[in-house]
Amino acid sequence: MITWKDLRPVALVCLMVPMFASYFFDDAFSTLSQIFQHPESLELGWDSADYGFYAGGYSFLCVCGGLIICGILLDIFGVRIIGSVFVGLMAVGAAIVLAALRSGLPAKTSLAIAYAGCMIFGLGSEIAGVAVTRSIAKWFKGGNVAFAMGLQVAVARLGTALAFILAPVLVAAKAPGEVYSLAETARPAALGLAWIIFGVLLWGIFVAMDARFDREHGIKAGKGAVREEDAFKFSDLGKLLTNKRFLLISLLCVFFYCCIISFKKFGTSIVIPRFGMEADGAKWVITMIPFFTVVFTPLFGALVDKTGRAALWMVCGSVLVLAAHSVIAFAPQGVPFWGYFGISLLGVGYSLVPSAMWPSVPRIVPERNLGTAYSLIYWIQNMGMLLVPIFVGRIFRTFADTQAAVRAELIFISLGCTALLISLILHRIGIESE
Repeated sequence: MITWKDLRPVALVCLMVPMFASYFFDDAFSTLSQIFQHPESLELGWDSADYGFYAGGYSFLCVCGGLIICGILLDIFGVRIIGSVFVGLMAVGAAIVLAALRSGLPAKTSLAIAYAGCMIFGLGSEIAGVAVTRSIAKWFKGGNVAFAMGLQVAVARLGTALAFILAPVLVAAKAPGEVYSLAETARPAALGLAWIIFGVLLWGIFVAMDARFDREHGIKAGKGAVREEDAFKFSDLGKLLTNKRFLLISLLCVFFYCCIISFKKFGTSIVIPRFGMEADGAKWVITMIPFFTVVFTPLFGALVDKTGRAALWMVCGSVLVLAAHSVIAFAPQGVPFWGYFGISLLGVGYSLVPSAMWPSVPRIVPERNLGTAYSLIYWIQNMGMLLVPIFVGRIFRTFADTQAAVRAELIFISLGCTALLISLILHRIGIESE
């Protein structure tokens, strides 16, 4: 007889695919960023600053309070209703972006429409991610929760890796003087939307399974599905904002992640002129980042569990990321080895800090406040994700290729220095409950 425990893998697949699709769509143009440096070759007409502006749209509604409101809505109406709304918004936003790319409207008009779509997609994606995490915690309670969550993250980052690989294949490089048509430019977004639609269908299957799960286990929908001690409370905000260790982790999160996620948006635009790579080679270099995290994040997580000393591992990861950006900025020009070496350091650092940082939050925040804490951290993180791509995009608009790449790296080095300083302070005071 099939039990609910036997159906856990099915539920997990239904939850993983929407996040895989979200990551794919979000990074659909990351390994194509170099084509926006030559807007005259794009029928779309966007330049690098336009692309940076578009990429920052993902975080706009999140920064405006969407992530915090999410916690309240999930507690009041339950994961099935709110999750379905925002998984649907993810698809709607992606469809608006695709329509803008194919519209043939003037560049500024299509950019405005695409930005609106990206805002909707970003809010849907972030809140859907919270719903997915909470659903995994519910279905795997008493089982392999950490493994299930780790597997979901790994599959999501494979979505990024696949986007890095496929986007340059879908938008083949053009000879000088040739123009990328609207249809060609939109192909990665079209494939991303197809994945999202597939994810929506699987989410619908999960919703049906989850509703039956609740009926058979006597769980009420909405508030009754959430324990009182886990509910969002506005009074918790004050307690969190006066917890210095929580604030340090939040600041580390925003500065550290901007060194990685914002870099990925312009990665090929940086490594191609710095290390003399072709677009195809640059694609594979940037793809190393998510592949490294898939392999090393679970390993480093086990290492942190075994040895403790999470703050020390955060310092080590921050050092690696700062070293990576220093190599990318200042290594000898035109030598591909340094590009591979720098990205390898970046991938290892990107695996190490999250492995130590996220498990540290329950050590400094009471269990009943964890939902509020994670929402606040994501909210603060998205502030950086909103602004950094805009500034980097403007650099690529203003300066020539190599000069722009170095100046962009100076931004990431500054962010990395700040992240390292914060991790050193955190290491000095220790990660203990206040």
